[in-house]
Amino acid sequence: MANTQELNDLVIQVRRDILRMVHKVNSGHPGGSLGCTEFFVAMYNEIMDLKDGFEMDGKDEDVFFLSNGHISPVYYSVLARRGYFPVDELNTFRLINSRLQGHPTTHEKLPGVRIASGSLGQGMSVAIGAALAKKLNNDEHLIFSLHGDGELQEGQNWEAIMYASGKKVDNLIATVDLNGKQIDGATDDVLPMGDLKAKFEAFDWDVLEIKDGNNLEAVINGMNEAKSRTGKGKPVCVLLYTEMGNGIDFMMHTHAWHGKAPNDEQLEIALAQNPETLGDY
Repeated sequence: MANTQELNDLVIQVRRDILRMVHKVNSGHPGGSLGCTEFFVAMYNEIMDLKDGFEMDGKDEDVFFLSNGHISPVYYSVLARRGYFPVDELNTFRLINSRLQGHPTTHEKLPGVRIASGSLGQGMSVAIGAALAKKLNNDEHLIFSLHGDGELQEGQNWEAIMYASGKKVDNLIATVDLNGKQIDGATDDVLPMGDLKAKFEAFDWDVLEIKDGNNLEAVINGMNEAKSRTGKGKPVCVLLYTEMGNGIDFMMHTHAWHGKAPNDEQLEIALAQNPETLGDY
């Protein structure tokens, strides 16, 4: 495992990757990607028990599913920086015939990606199925998933949430990225979801909150706490409070950068706020 400084350096480099990827093709979703950078860096470098190399079945290792697949830039960057595929392949993001499509897919056989995602609301069901498979295989490793807060407006989630607790799927940790924003504005303006902690608890989940989801140490501590709560008869939900566009001053505190790429001048400003640490691709 890396030390805290190494992980923070990686966070900065992943931000640079995200910015450069979406700028190059003038397409993509930088806002949520930047907001979840600390989470992904923590998961793939500190929290999950992963094998060297990649096997689709995920046996005898922890498995992660990205449900809100539009934040693929952060996913691809962290996978590449973790060694799943060459870092310079990030240059192919969203290009025709690339393995790095705008939403992760499986027919390109990109190491690290086990489901096609981006049709919001489906990842919870997939994660529960994978968690049950681990139980059937007597595999004590965990299933992790990430969901957007706006994504929870999709009804399929709540059927799955009810199922997970009813069937005691206690090897699942589902994290919700609570940035309060979606493509059309604030989640409270588009469709208020009320008290998500109370809702998950009403569905008999064990819920914990990470109030500073853009603080690497807080994320690591919170996710380790979540791991300690598994195996006790309930699925675990982590409410991760983040800032969309985190680390780029003009992208923060607005939903405007949910799905918009920076122009040349904006890219230079953003990169200057995050000086290169590990080398660009």
